[in-house]
Amino acid sequence: MAQPVQVPPTMACHVVAVPYPGRGHVNPMMNLCKLFLSKHSQILVTFVVTEEWLGFIGSDSKPDNIRFATIPNVIPSEESRANNFVTFLEAVMTKMEDPFEEFLNRLHPPPTVIIYDTYLFWVVRLANARNIPVASFWPMSASFFAVLKHYHLLQRNGHYPVNLSGQLRSQNRVENYHNCSIASLTNLSTRIKCQ
Repeated sequence: MAQPVQVPPTMACHVVAVPYPGRGHVNPMMNLCKLFLSKHSQILVTFVVTEEWLGFIGSDSKPDNIRFATIPNVIPSEESRANNFVTFLEAVMTKMEDPFEEFLNRLHPPPTVIIYDTYLFWVVRLANARNIPVASFWPMSASFFAVLKHYHLLQRNGHYPVNLSGQLRSQNRVENYHNCSIASLTNLSTRIKCQ
């Protein structure tokens, strides 16, 4: 059986941070944790990553109040995830939960709060079972979140899939897409201006 993970008794708040295992997620989560610590020095952050990710970021400078904890490499390597992203995503959604739960079982006392990457929906279930509050962290732009959240509106209103034929290109416009003005569907990811 693995050893319990102890929390120093002098800390006022113990935050467990668990990012989605991708560079555009791990780095923003770490920056958020550093920001917290710059305002509140009595917070202890346990930053949970895979063993592989610890190898990537373990030597980066960080405040003393951030400590790393790892779960096993139960997902495909970051180095090759682009080769089969669907398999990588499925592994993140199905294989990381059990090792993270085992980690939580060893953590004494339990965290005050868990900050999790929004993609890791299973964290909410684990935290709720232990009565630990959770905070969702979305590391990408608000406009991208709005597109994903209201994607069904694009489909329902016939704006997706996008017709890229030249003669209809100028007609592929969406106005007032849930308080966002989209100049052209062909430029959906770069031309969103939220009000």
